[in-house]
Amino acid sequence: MADDSPAATNSHADTSGDLSRPWLELAPDYERARTREDSLDRLVEWPVQRELLGDVTGRSVLDAGCGNGGKLAELVRDGATDSVGVDISGNFLSAPPPGLELIRGDLSELDSLPGLTGRRFDRILFLQSFGYAKDPVRTLQAARAMLADDGFILLTRTQPIRYAVERSEENGTSLGEEYFSTASFSYLSGWNDQITLTKRPYTISDLLNVFSAAGLWIETALEPQLSEDARRRYPHKQAWMNKYLGILVFKLRPLQSR
Repeated sequence: MADDSPAATNSHADTSGDLSRPWLELAPDYERARTREDSLDRLVEWPVQRELLGDVTGRSVLDAGCGNGGKLAELVRDGATDSVGVDISGNFLSAPPPGLELIRGDLSELDSLPGLTGRRFDRILFLQSFGYAKDPVRTLQAARAMLADDGFILLTRTQPIRYAVERSEENGTSLGEEYFSTASFSYLSGWNDQITLTKRPYTISDLLNVFSAAGLWIETALEPQLSEDARRRYPHKQAWMNKYLGILVFKLRPLQSR
């Protein structure tokens, strides 16, 4: 599940506060966009995510908001085992590899999904999906409780300055005004222009406070950029990154109780 729309609504439907409902419609559009040759997921996000995960041989992985399960399937083919992908869309791969189970469910309810009861995982992923959590602290606490010894959470989110830049241009306001604004805002999805997305703004400090409240500490934080080769091949993507900065990637571990 991608983080294009943490709080999104179909322009013709009442979502009643359900942040994940639009993903039911957007999931196929996202998967098509992700596979494009110049996709930033392909060029920037997945390479750094894969590097931080390291050797997954014999490791169990939970992908919360897994989309169609394609990334998790790659990890299983690289040696991960007893791995589970959860996504509300149910738009899954037709033939997942052995060792991969795909469950239709809400990442906000990890602690009540029958298929996850009593299970532990070496790696838990929120790859551009965390914005859909109804209660971010509860969701991370549930994930933390499922971590095996020496396990960690890999979480990525869109750089919030991106949204501040977009809003400041649209509203004729300053970057600071929009970055610290708490008012929700709406725009048409870049994946499907029939769907209007309504987003809850957040700051970097908001993210850090959520991690702390969930009992997690940041082992690594990265802001990946295009490689030199990709910059030359896709100058339009470099222009986008220069303006909107890209994503934040966090490797999170549980705080040890004293």
